Amino acid sequence: MYEILILALIGIDQLTKWLVRTNLAGAGTISVIGGFFNLTYLENRGAAFGLLQNMKVFFVAVALIVAIVGLVYIHKSKSKDKSRSKKDIRIARINRLAVSTIIGGAIGNLIDRLWLGYVVDFFDFRFIWSYVFNFADILVVVGTVVFCISMFMLGEDVD
Repeated sequence: MYEILILALIGIDQLTKWLVRTNLAGAGTISVIGGFFNLTYLENRGAAFGLLQNMKVFFVAVALIVAIVGLVYIHKSKSKDKSRSKKDIRIARINRLAVSTIIGGAIGNLIDRLWLGYVVDFFDFRFIWSYVFNFADILVVVGTVVFCISMFMLGEDVD
């Protein structure tokens, strides 16, 4: 089940990036909500917020490690459900979903790095900040936040 979710999220990410590459590359910025939200084509060779430019090998290694560790976590966590309470099973499922989104985002950006040599970014909320990001970035951030909240607020241990 989680592998299907990961594949679907990767598919959505790659579809959005393909649409942006084919329709927005060369067009610069398209205002969607004037002064607040734009679609801006950007080739990011760094990490979040453009940090660590041109460190492709590092990012590939990190993404592969995240994917492998995440998949191991999902499968180990799933195997422990038989001995958990119903509450703990719900928390573990939330954690597995969160880890699945992190993996989907990491692999989505990994595909870009390997195939294109850069990550395609396009969501541009200039009113809030000056950084441009993509669907995979959202997956990684939301998955990480949900996982951390679940672990620290709900008391779930990392398996």
